[in-house]
Amino acid sequence: MAQPDPTAAQRPLKIIAGADDFGCSLKDALVAHLRSLNIEVEDLGTSKYYSVGEEIGRRVSHAAKTNSAVETRGLVACGTGVGVAIFANKFPGVYAATCLTPSEALNARSINNCNVLAVSGMSTAPEVASEILTTFLNTPFKSPCPASSSNPWPDEIQSFLDGSLEEMSKIGGENTPAVDPPCFICSLEKSRQEKDFTPVDVMPGGSMVILRETPTSAIVRFKAGSVEPAHHHTFGHDLVVTKGKKCVWNLTKKEKYDLVDGDYLFTPAGDVHRVKYFEDTEFFIKWDGHWDLFLDEDLAAANAAIDNKINNL
Repeated sequence: MAQPDPTAAQRPLKIIAGADDFGCSLKDALVAHLRSLNIEVEDLGTSKYYSVGEEIGRRVSHAAKTNSAVETRGLVACGTGVGVAIFANKFPGVYAATCLTPSEALNARSINNCNVLAVSGMSTAPEVASEILTTFLNTPFKSPCPASSSNPWPDEIQSFLDGSLEEMSKIGGENTPAVDPPCFICSLEKSRQEKDFTPVDVMPGGSMVILRETPTSAIVRFKAGSVEPAHHHTFGHDLVVTKGKKCVWNLTKKEKYDLVDGDYLFTPAGDVHRVKYFEDTEFFIKWDGHWDLFLDEDLAAANAAIDNKINNL
């Protein structure tokens, strides 16, 4: 059996080992093998597979952040080697891989810089597991492996592998910004070009594009300063503001709504409402039936009423 090359690593190596009941015998054999090679081992013993996987992941992650003088790796065993790897991988900087053959260990070290080896107590004999472990110990990152046809990686692949370590370290980190899924309403709005919009003749400054007829849905745009005189519809409508700022006065309910990006408002059928746009504004709107509009005042009366409300604030 090949022995670890003492010149392969610049730092002393420490292995943190553990197993569940299905992997404890194999783990014990591998720990004995490591100690025969004078490699420092911290044996956590036997626990539930999710607990031991979690604990080894936690310790390897912590060591990577706090102890640069020693290279700390993990060795964990369960029935299949899969469950413990899943739980170890919950921690930043941990790259656990389940390896059932030496070739898999060679690939995992070369390509993924695997630092936690997970083995199967039910399907891997101790002799094979020892070969897997030796490969795990001896193989440097980016070394030739079966995936590279045992040839050195081309320069562009080596560059990619170098960058992958930094990229992987960011995944799941506390400073990783949450990315919201795309908003389908915003996607609809962005897909529409100016030429798709038709002016709303009775509402100066407004334009709209109908997405669906009866029940009607549309994307509507109003320029800053525009006013919708008091009006009502036969059907109620839902709207979501995708950009801008507007104020809606529901004259029937005597309520006022200030709306900005992301705000939602439902206006019941027949409710008389007046609107003022303070910024260029876009919104998605859906009526419960077909679109219609009945004016309850003219534009001059609307402007006067709004100015009076604003001046009396």
